[in-house]
Amino acid sequence: MSFIVVIPARYESSRLPGKPLKEIMANKTMIQGTWEQAKKSGASRVVIATDNVQVKEVCEKFGAEVCMTNIEHKSGTERLGEVVTKLNFQKDDIIVNVQGDEPMLPPELIHQVAEGLETHIAVNMATLCEPIDNIKTVFDPHAVKVIRNQKNFALNFTRAPMPWSRDTFDENPSLPTNWAYKRHIGLYAYRAGFIKQYISWEECQLEKVEKLEQLRVLWHGEQILVLDALMDAGIGVDTKQDLDKVRKLLLKNG
Repeated sequence: MSFIVVIPARYESSRLPGKPLKEIMANKTMIQGTWEQAKKSGASRVVIATDNVQVKEVCEKFGAEVCMTNIEHKSGTERLGEVVTKLNFQKDDIIVNVQGDEPMLPPELIHQVAEGLETHIAVNMATLCEPIDNIKTVFDPHAVKVIRNQKNFALNFTRAPMPWSRDTFDENPSLPTNWAYKRHIGLYAYRAGFIKQYISWEECQLEKVEKLEQLRVLWHGEQILVLDALMDAGIGVDTKQDLDKVRKLLLKNG
């Protein structure tokens, strides 16, 4: 199996400005840590896509391939689309989108999502999920829930506590015994040709309401394969608190 990892690394972040260049340990930035994890996944090529010259220079110093992209992109997928065009990827190439703020993402999961897409010939997009074992996460709008059919294809992605457990969500909400909630992990594999198709579509109404770009795919009738992650996905960094957690864990683990 052959696949390519692209890591979008936008410098500006509303909650943590300059996020790619934040140090996660001595002399190692977040983007370098993420790149190193991706390099261990078995990918044939790992490309960092950024809109910032400073990020480009830092990445090239530690040996990464960098593709400069437009600062106006609204999403990581749009940035991927520019990379696909600029680097002349073939339409059937498998591209894994690894967020630039995932320095603790296990390489095994990157390989898993690529392999899942590779073994489902008729599917253009795959992603992962993991169990939710507490009611607080079910009601947390920052934790995206995914509902699948019996063949592991997505029926919906939502920030809401869905499905609504009528029997256990009344006065004192608790997890039902007849449903296993799943949290979506923001790791995607695409066929390169499909990325171009995706970015040609306008935002759909569901996507605008939920602020979840993967809903555009379901809106247009495409399937998304959702596999159970082989292991814990680690901590993604959205805030200063997340960054502190990652630093402490890396220090503890040596």
